[in-house]
Amino acid sequence: MLVTLIVLTIVVLLIVLLMLRMPVALSLALSGALGLGILQGTGYTTNVLGSVPFSATASFSLTIIPMFILMGMFAMRARIAEHVFAVANHMVSRFPGGLGVATVMACAGFSAVSGSSIGTAATMSKLSVGQMRAYGYPAALATGIVAIAGTLGVVIPPSTFLVLYAIMTGESVAQILAAGIIPGLLSALGYIVYILVVGHRQIVRPDATLADAVAGARADAAGAARKSSGGSAGAGAGEAQLPPGTPDTEAVQQVYGRTLRTLPWRGLVRLCVIFLIILGGMFSGVFTSTESAAIAAFVALVILLWEFRRDGWSTMWGNVKGALLDTAQTTSMVFMILVGSSVFSTFLIAAHVPDTVTAWVAGLDVPPLLTIGLLLLLLLPLGAALDEISVLIITIPIIYPIAMELGFHGIWLGLMIVKLTAIGMVTPPVGMTCFVVSGATGIRTETVFKGVLPLMLMDVVVSAILFFVPAITLFLPALVAQGAG
Repeated sequence: MLVTLIVLTIVVLLIVLLMLRMPVALSLALSGALGLGILQGTGYTTNVLGSVPFSATASFSLTIIPMFILMGMFAMRARIAEHVFAVANHMVSRFPGGLGVATVMACAGFSAVSGSSIGTAATMSKLSVGQMRAYGYPAALATGIVAIAGTLGVVIPPSTFLVLYAIMTGESVAQILAAGIIPGLLSALGYIVYILVVGHRQIVRPDATLADAVAGARADAAGAARKSSGGSAGAGAGEAQLPPGTPDTEAVQQVYGRTLRTLPWRGLVRLCVIFLIILGGMFSGVFTSTESAAIAAFVALVILLWEFRRDGWSTMWGNVKGALLDTAQTTSMVFMILVGSSVFSTFLIAAHVPDTVTAWVAGLDVPPLLTIGLLLLLLLPLGAALDEISVLIITIPIIYPIAMELGFHGIWLGLMIVKLTAIGMVTPPVGMTCFVVSGATGIRTETVFKGVLPLMLMDVVVSAILFFVPAITLFLPALVAQGAG
């Protein structure tokens, strides 16, 4: 009874620290260290704090994380997202809600090389929200599409979250990455269906293209200028000021004034090359997971240098330096969280939490599918209160042993955990992706949450399908396992 009280107190302390915006790594380490001190004494706690930073990070398998992060940073600065968005928009912009569909497609494509939901959401916010607003999309719908589609970076490989799950549980990195492909595409399809069936009805001018909107605004402004000058059509009439928020004509032509020949197909080709290196190398057995990540990072560097080759060495070096600094910052954060989570996990093990919970669940007289379903549903309220990394690291040591005891597949479980964690990334009140979109666009966070909520229903439907039909998730991992065998 005393141990249970200690565990509950430490968990509440952790949640409070996280809600007070204390860094995740520090919150985990402090909570775990305090719990260990109460249970085992200061001597044991000191030994753990001295050994964990090395033991938690001195693993060759962890080198895949900075390689994927570095690849994503190079790809982000190589304008791949911009080029993919231009191609996708040209293909579907004539459909009702086509610009929103193009945004989802671009997010899915860019997620396939960036592996970052935050990076995808930030990049696409700058590329597409302003254009959707000018086209007639309400602010809530425009930002909601970008925020929800940005979460595809958590599911579509190379997802850092999937890699972290594989490392924490000992599952195959190649198989868990393969498992994310079909669920990621299903999620993107769900968003597209919503936009085409429901979302486009909210658009003010669904039958006009953005280029038409700009031309109309310019004509209206010119007519107003002529009227105010007594009907004279002077040379300055056509240069009248446009309404605030109307995109510049040159910027519009970059996206809408292209033909098939002038589209930036190179971005799509580069995306496919990087994606094939990552997954093709691993699935074929030519490269290990770490080697594939390293080679893909090098190819992304070459793409970045080639993209800015005409802008001079200073521009190229500025982009490379920025990518390296961003990589160092993100990698340091991830590894610090690993250290903190190892301290907290040591406390949970010392308190026999996994064994106790596993024994209790195994003793329940309910179907195993219902048991694991209830445990997975707990991720939704946790995701609404905590950031996604905290949810992942806190729940895996508890849910994974139970699922293995009940006979569930570890790869399927990992995909379900990460998918529900992705929903948490846009769930009020924390919803980190929504805050990123709000910061990048200047639109209120409440508006972003309002636009995200209807789209979350599609995520719930997709998650239910994946839960009840595990074969969808396990199809590609089974092929990878056969190839490796």
